Amino acid sequence: METVLGFDFGLKRIGVAVGNTLLKQAQPLIVISEPTNEAKFATIATLIKEWQPKTCVVGLPSHPDGTEHEMTVRCRRFANQLNGRFGVATALVDERYSSAVISQQRGQLIDAEAAAIILQQYFNDYAES
Repeated sequence: METVLGFDFGLKRIGVAVGNTLLKQAQPLIVISEPTNEAKFATIATLIKEWQPKTCVVGLPSHPDGTEHEMTVRCRRFANQLNGRFGVATALVDERYSSAVISQQRGQLIDAEAAAIILQQYFNDYAES
């Protein structure tokens, strides 16, 4: 059984979810809304130390037709930074509709719930059986 953290990256907030390869069920964990990138990565470092994930999954946004945009590039960079700073394998998962699925929810918890949807999609589509 291995732990996996999921991230819904945003410039203001980063939603985080957790799950494991045994149950393959994602759960919202936390929303990181620190004012600086270094503070955000300090919080992520704490989460990685606590949960010791084998993989970090990052949602990869794109236009509805699949073409990339500015946030696509930023999310790829964020995934590379997770790998480079913490030595954790990263996977990118299409997140085009994750926020729409939970758009009826309230408050900042949406970011953590979107991260859970991203991570659940990873478990459903990409994780080994």
